[in-house]
Amino acid sequence: MTQTKEEYFNYDKLKIWVDADATPRDVITIVSKAGSRCEVRVLFVSNHRITLPLNNPYVRSIPVGSGEDLADDYIVDHVDKGDLVITADIPLAARVVDQEVFVISPRGEEYNKENVGERLSIRDFMHDLRSTGIQTSGPKPYGSRDKKLFAETLDRLLTKALSI
Repeated sequence: MTQTKEEYFNYDKLKIWVDADATPRDVITIVSKAGSRCEVRVLFVSNHRITLPLNNPYVRSIPVGSGEDLADDYIVDHVDKGDLVITADIPLAARVVDQEVFVISPRGEEYNKENVGERLSIRDFMHDLRSTGIQTSGPKPYGSRDKKLFAETLDRLLTKALSI
């Protein structure tokens, strides 16, 4: 059954927006289960097709086509105050924290007005180093500790967001 755009967004409760282009499979599973458990709409926004859990009426994929930052722009344009955004993209986090949403990374780090500026500065500094040819280490592989921290942070923020 195809739903209209209005059915995606005319929803009384908060929505969970997932910047899904590089989201670990464990995060997709955890968020999908949380959406079902809390009866909260989970919207996976991506440039490419992603595999989502079957038979979960709260989970939807929103394909935005190919192009840099299209998924980010879509989330920024549609997120509402009090929603929750999951992203590893610090520039996206910086764009949405001013909209009074909850933001966490797939590794369980919460971004807010107090820390996102510093995180963005570090990210930009590392990008500048790499652009000069300096080799930096990339992120460590996603592991069980990251999964546990993400699940704990998601539960804490969902509880907080649902109580507002």
